[in-house]
Amino acid sequence: MPEEASTRKLTIARAMAEAIAQEMRVDERVFVMGEDIAALGGVFGNTRGLLDEFGDKRIRDTPISETAFMGAATGAAMDGMRPVVELMFVDFMGVCFDAIYNCMAKNVYFSGGSFKVPVVLMTSTGGGYSDAGQHSQCLYGSFAHLPGMKVVSPSNARDAKGLMTAAIRDDNPVVFMYHKGLQGMGWLGTEPAAIVPVPEETFTTPIGKAAVVREGSDVTIVGLAMGVHHGLRAAEQLAERGVSAEVLDLRSLVPLDREAIIASVAKTGRLIVVDEDYQSYGVTGEIIATVVEHDVRLLESSPQRVAYPDVPIPFSRPLEQFCLPNADKIVAAYDAMGH
Repeated sequence: MPEEASTRKLTIARAMAEAIAQEMRVDERVFVMGEDIAALGGVFGNTRGLLDEFGDKRIRDTPISETAFMGAATGAAMDGMRPVVELMFVDFMGVCFDAIYNCMAKNVYFSGGSFKVPVVLMTSTGGGYSDAGQHSQCLYGSFAHLPGMKVVSPSNARDAKGLMTAAIRDDNPVVFMYHKGLQGMGWLGTEPAAIVPVPEETFTTPIGKAAVVREGSDVTIVGLAMGVHHGLRAAEQLAERGVSAEVLDLRSLVPLDREAIIASVAKTGRLIVVDEDYQSYGVTGEIIATVVEHDVRLLESSPQRVAYPDVPIPFSRPLEQFCLPNADKIVAAYDAMGH
C-alpha cells in the first residue's frame, strides 16, 4: 500500500495497538497477556484501548511472573491460539529465558513440525533516560543469535503496524522489539521522526526485508530502531560536507536482509554499522562479516561500528549519554576511515 494513501500520523505505540486490534477483530484466536497491559494499556502505550473493546478474557493482565506467562503463551500457541505476550523490559529475559528459548523457540523443531508456535513476544528496548542497567538494554544480538525465533524492530509507526500484523499472522515465534524512545510516550522524550503517516487499512510489512530510507553514494550507514534516526542525522551532517550517505533500516534481524546490505555497500564502498546493543559479539560484527564474507573487495576502507561499549549501563545521565550512539559518533567513524 503506498504511503501517500494516508496522511494520518500515528506514534509507534498507537500503531502497534491498532494492528493488534485489527487482527483481534478478524481472528478470535488472538489474545494479549502481560503485566499492566489491560487497564493501564501497557507501560509504553502499545495496548491502550484494547481492554475496552475486547474485555478481560482476551486482554489479560498477569501476575509478576514472567516464567509463568511465557510458558502459558507457548502452551496456548501450541494448542491453537495466537497469543501476543509482553515482556515489559527486554532485560527481564533473564527471569524467563528457559520458557522463551528452550520452549517457545524450539518446540516447532522438537516436534518435527507437528506443532506451530505462533507467539508474538513484544518487549521494550533502549535507554537514554537514566533507568540504569536492568531497564535500559537492547539485547538485539542475544535474541538474534538464538535459532527458532524471528526478530524485528521498527524505526517508525508505519513499519510498526505492518510488522506487528505480519508477526501476529506468522506461525513462528516473533520477537517484536520496540525502542522506548520511539514509542511516542512524551515522558520518554520521543523521536519525532518515528511519528509518520500510517494507513488505517490492514497491511503487512514483510519480515526479513530492509528498507533504504535515504539514498547515497559515498558511505552506507546500517542501523535499526533508534540507530536509523542517528544515521539519518549523521547523513545530514555529512551532506553539509558534500558526502552522500545511504541509510539502511534493517527492520528485521531474523531473517536478515543480507542482500540489501551487500547491494548498498557495493554501491558506496564504505560501511558504518550503528547499534545501541553492546559492541562485542553482536549485530555490528554480523553485518560487517556479511559484507566481508561475500566479497571484501567491495570495501574501499575498513568498516566501522558505532555501538554501546561493553559495560553495564550507568544510571548517571552524563555517563549514559557518553556511552550511547549518536550522530556525532557516526560522523567521527566516517572520518576515521580515511578518504
